[in-house]
Amino acid sequence: MSTLRMTSDLRRQLILGAAKRCFARHGYVGTTTKSVAAAAAISEALLFKHFSSKAALYAEILAEECEADPDFELLLGQEPSTVTLVKLMAGMVRHFLSTADGANEEEEQRLRLMITSHLDDGEFARLLYTKIDDLIGAKFVDSLDSAVASGDAVRLAAAPRDLFWFAHHTVLTAALTRLPSTPCLSYGTAASLERQLSEFILRGIGLTDAAIACYLDHELSQPPARPATAESA
Repeated sequence: MSTLRMTSDLRRQLILGAAKRCFARHGYVGTTTKSVAAAAAISEALLFKHFSSKAALYAEILAEECEADPDFELLLGQEPSTVTLVKLMAGMVRHFLSTADGANEEEEQRLRLMITSHLDDGEFARLLYTKIDDLIGAKFVDSLDSAVASGDAVRLAAAPRDLFWFAHHTVLTAALTRLPSTPCLSYGTAASLERQLSEFILRGIGLTDAAIACYLDHELSQPPARPATAESA
């Protein structure tokens, strides 16, 4: 049984490797499960035994890339605390806004794919939301619990994971307005929007003004690092 499982895991990694090459060369739209199967030297039927769709393949690749990022790994390795919570939220804000502002063309295309998925069958968005929750949901909840216990936050009626998604979707919508070459709304400078969104979200999940003043300035002064989302998040 162990040998069979190892063989299956190896096959899965070979498929992911082939899919990465195909997506890198042809993009999401130009890649098909048939082309991935051919690149992996397997049948399309065998590919579907491991991944239900092209969207599932892509979501898995994004999750793996996020997990492999050293900044993200370092953040997830930190103890749950108010500091970790602020890093999670401010990092998410910074990532979405920089992506929407065209800092990275590949990341921008992923954001567009995420948004258009909501207007299509929603499969890719559902898969990616599940991956995001698996990666950082528990860290967010534990850090929020720690902030409440230390007096840096108040316990709100909403479920902690709902608070995370409220924050995530607030930033996603703000980023959406900045995707066109001419933004749909003018929020002022990118730096002021980053601060305003971060403050809005931190208050929205229950942090006190004193805690925000104590921790947010320090976090926003740090050089950009890969945020806590796979969107991407």
